[in-house]
Amino acid sequence: MALIINLDPPSFSIAGRKIHYAWAMVVVAAGLRLSGSAVRTSFSVLVPRLVETFGWSVGRVGGILAVQWIFGGLFSPLAGWLGDRYGYRRTMTAGALVFIACMVGASLVLGSSTTSLVLFYLVYGILLSAAMAIFQVPLTAAVTMWFRKHLGLGMGILQSSQGMGPLVFVPLVLFIIHAYSNDADGLRAAFWITGIIGGVVMLLLIRMFYDEPAQIGLKPLGAPEDEPVQKMQGPESARVRAKVFLQQAQRTGAFWNLIGIHFWGCAGHAIIMAYLVQIAEEEGVSPGAAAGLFIALSVVSTITRFGVPIAADRLGSKGAMAFCFFMQSAPIIILFFAHDAWMFYLFAVLFGIGFGGEMSAFPIINRQYYGSAPIGTTFGWQMMGAGIGMAVGVAIGGVLRDLTGDFNITVAISLVLSLVGAVSVLVLPTTSRRQLPHWEDSLPQEARSVTSV
Repeated sequence: MALIINLDPPSFSIAGRKIHYAWAMVVVAAGLRLSGSAVRTSFSVLVPRLVETFGWSVGRVGGILAVQWIFGGLFSPLAGWLGDRYGYRRTMTAGALVFIACMVGASLVLGSSTTSLVLFYLVYGILLSAAMAIFQVPLTAAVTMWFRKHLGLGMGILQSSQGMGPLVFVPLVLFIIHAYSNDADGLRAAFWITGIIGGVVMLLLIRMFYDEPAQIGLKPLGAPEDEPVQKMQGPESARVRAKVFLQQAQRTGAFWNLIGIHFWGCAGHAIIMAYLVQIAEEEGVSPGAAAGLFIALSVVSTITRFGVPIAADRLGSKGAMAFCFFMQSAPIIILFFAHDAWMFYLFAVLFGIGFGGEMSAFPIINRQYYGSAPIGTTFGWQMMGAGIGMAVGVAIGGVLRDLTGDFNITVAISLVLSLVGAVSVLVLPTTSRRQLPHWEDSLPQEARSVTSV
């Protein structure tokens, strides 16, 4: 029987079986996130190549990613607000165009006769961060609006796609680099090839992306049969709802603690993600085997990125997050003693369990705390914590390596940061109760959802 797909959203079906378009949204969102992640998810294997090719220090190369993360974090609340206010689809279209321009621009900077590190920081570190924030924040917030049930499974599929990024793109980026006569040409090609192809795919996928179910006459998956279709993304109602909810959410301790948890967790694992290949190579592991560490870690993290949102949805996010933070912290001890390749691979497998699940439960815990509220801006604030945390981790790791000549203190800092995050998770309130169950009482009647009336 031929596989026949009906792409009309209200009648979406595969082989004659009708499927709620929420699942198509998950697949489209996964494709959007993957399309722009090639160079970023492969950055760990690019560090040694950039150091060797352009003579930059490890700290300066790490600073490139640190700048991208910190500006991405600073832009995240605005990216979330833009999605809540003007629509996720429109916001992501602008992000895709910025992405293409910045990736091509980064390639041109690497190809110039002087190869300015400052200009590379500006294009790849600062400007590209705007596009990356858009595809991290509004995209995730939009997908959560399509589910009343099975949100954990939907988020698991979406988050696991991010874990597949290194698995797919590390070999691809390495192939592009080695396909050219020298590393300089290969590095430039890695940026412009993945930038143009990724950006074009983004623009095509955005055509199948919708801000909310009501935009195409549907209700969220799992909504009651008697609940009418209601648009929540109208220009005026969206503005009022986003403003009122954010004001109330910022009065809760969980709002600020979640930002901190994202900061501590990302600062801790950023050190590992940026420098694991370099750490292994300095201990005598071959470049090929060292690059394989990143792939092994990504395979394991993909599994936990899928499983943790499901567990968080069914059992509660707090416990799932606490477990993941512990598994991100404990394996780091191995790096103090690792010299052989097998010990690094043992670390990669164990660390991948915690790393993959640490961020995956955040969309779930936001819905468990805040229900159907417009969480784009709130999630953006949390991603600001993540972005600044990634920047701090990468920057500290590179600077300490340059100052001390090895990664021992850098690894110790990673352990401490992850442990602080674990403690912060333990003081979160229970997810069995909403934080703001009556927040819509402050809205004008016409801006309230049907379920609140």
